[in-house]
Amino acid sequence: MVPPPTLLRARILVPIAAPPLDDGAVLIDGNRIAAVGPYSELRSHFPASLVDLGDAVLLPGLVNAHCHFDYTDMTGLPAPKHFCDWIKALLALKATASYTDYAAAWLRGAQMLLRSGATTVADIEAVPELLPDVWSSTPLRVVSLIELTGVKSRRDPADIVRDAAAKIDSMPHARSCAGLSPHALYSTSPALLQQSASVASERGWRVAMHVAESNEESEMYATRSGALFEWLQGQRDMSDCGGRTPVGQAARCGLLRDNFLAVHANYLTDADIDLLARSGASVAHCPRSHAYFGHAAFPCGGLVKRNINVCLGTDSLASVARVNGAPLELSMFAELRQFALANPAALPQAILGMATINGARALGRDGQIGALSPGALADLIVLPISTNRRDVLEAIVHDAAHVSAVMIDGRWAIAPEND
Repeated sequence: MVPPPTLLRARILVPIAAPPLDDGAVLIDGNRIAAVGPYSELRSHFPASLVDLGDAVLLPGLVNAHCHFDYTDMTGLPAPKHFCDWIKALLALKATASYTDYAAAWLRGAQMLLRSGATTVADIEAVPELLPDVWSSTPLRVVSLIELTGVKSRRDPADIVRDAAAKIDSMPHARSCAGLSPHALYSTSPALLQQSASVASERGWRVAMHVAESNEESEMYATRSGALFEWLQGQRDMSDCGGRTPVGQAARCGLLRDNFLAVHANYLTDADIDLLARSGASVAHCPRSHAYFGHAAFPCGGLVKRNINVCLGTDSLASVARVNGAPLELSMFAELRQFALANPAALPQAILGMATINGARALGRDGQIGALSPGALADLIVLPISTNRRDVLEAIVHDAAHVSAVMIDGRWAIAPEND
């Protein structure tokens, strides 16, 4: 039996794609948003059961464009002097983790995100054996991007991509779906990147890769030098290094397309930004991870100036610093606050856009998630914020921590107390 339409009323409605609205409402019909507008108007035109959320803010669920659920429990790594030292420390932790450890970490991470307002997440999956079972254990809308490497195994790149594609084909695609994530330039081969780009383009999948994350990566590809180059030169063929930037190398391998998500992209030249702009690729910035490593200022202004789609992600808790002894948590609200701290001139509306409509665009879900608009999927969150309309966006960016209710696909994942 199809449930009747439901009208959700809140003191302040924040559609994201439109200005905030006092005493607003959203009409939910099945798993879709049927109408958005003033409560009085919708109440008079649409017969529906009413859920009055009271003194609360109603907005679309946040979109986390980059996460590693598998590493949720791998915390406490000290900020390294060299980026490759952090990689070594993470690899050591991974070597001691069991399948059960990864599964428990995955589920804990998903629960953290749900409590802090995310309804969709692009998760890099290093342990694809977890899929699709973990999908059914969370109400989140998950885009699992299967991590590909191949440097140590020295397997044929075509076989690596073929196995990943077979895994994706074997999984039911309802609320969640999958794609590919060649880990990084330095942990893959050009052939693997070319195979990934080609297959993903043919199949309509998203591709995400860590690129230009550290200055050491830039040194490795531009000048065949630096700590990362020295560590890896005995482990992989280094003939792809020298004379170009990481973004330039990604372009050379055919990755820069409109289905590509460049994760981090911290160290960019003007030519890199031009390549990204012409390709239609998106960039995922992880503010707390960026601060943890002490990277140079993120080039957000240059990216936005060229109309490059910039979205936000949490990364993993392996690269987040503990603040004042507080427990570490995957939280898009924490990322919003960190971005605002590092970019004081940024407008709250633009920052929220990076965590909603921009993330949706990066994942190929523009118009479906990330905004409260007719026809969009009914993914929304409720915040217990008492504020005036003129400062509600600033309050969300600076003050929000946890939600009071979450709806995903038209169903309450965390029900309001009065429901």
